[in-house]
Formats: sequence, C-alpha cells, structure tokens
Amino acid sequence: MSEDQLKPLNWTAAPGIGYTASRRPDGGLYLRFTSLDHATLQHWREFALQHLLDSDRLTRNLYDLRPLETVTDEAVSYAVEVNTDPSVRNIRLAVVVSSEQVGQAVHRIAALSGASGVEMAVFHELEAAEAWLDRPLTILV
Repeated sequence: MSEDQLKPLNWTAAPGIGYTASRRPDGGLYLRFTSLDHATLQHWREFALQHLLDSDRLTRNLYDLRPLETVTDEAVSYAVEVNTDPSVRNIRLAVVVSSEQVGQAVHRIAALSGASGVEMAVFHELEAAEAWLDRPLTILV
C-alpha cells in the first residue's frame, strides 16, 4: 500500500504521553509503549476507540511493549474494554514483549476479551510478529 493510499492516522502526540502511533505499510497500526501511566492509558483509550469506529476492513496491528517491565491492572482493564468494544472486528494483533510478566498480562487480556473479533498473539521477537501479521487476512473471515 502506498503512502497516498493509507488512511489518515488521526493521532496526535501529547506532552508526557508514553506511547507513539504510526501507520504500518499494510495500513495497520504500529504502537510502541514506554509507559502505562494513567495519562497514557487515557490518551490511548480515546485514540483506540475512535480508531475502531473508523475501521472499515481487515486490519493488522502491532503493539511493541518491549520497553515495559510490568503491566498494571488499570492497563489490563483498559485493554479488555477496547478489545471487547462492539466495533472491534477482524483485527489481527501482534504484541511484542521482552518480559515474562508483560507476556502473562497480554495472555490475561486475551483470555478476558473472549471471542471479540481480535486474533491476538504474543511474541518475543519483532521479526516473528511481523511474519505472523503477514499471513493472509482471509483466515480471519
């Protein structure tokens, strides 16, 4: 997908926010978190819910949580809320972690989200996550 074919991101950085968002070449999102403080979680929640409303096709998103050592209960709660929103549909979500605790938290989020329309997997290497995301999306349909 070329740059002019990508949907606008509609994401704006804010002072003190511990994550960044950008478009992936396939049109999905790449989000990298360095903090899960309350302000970051609120900013991300608003962005994620708004992004879901505009979602119109199968999507591949990559969450890079490698800088994090822990995931708070508040972060788990926000992630489950977003994953179970009625507008979630046909999303493939790869989450890259470096700590076992963060990986366990992501598995907990997946379990609490149930059959929400999100196909999610946890990886320890970015390359493995990218390869998984590159699988044909028709598997989701």
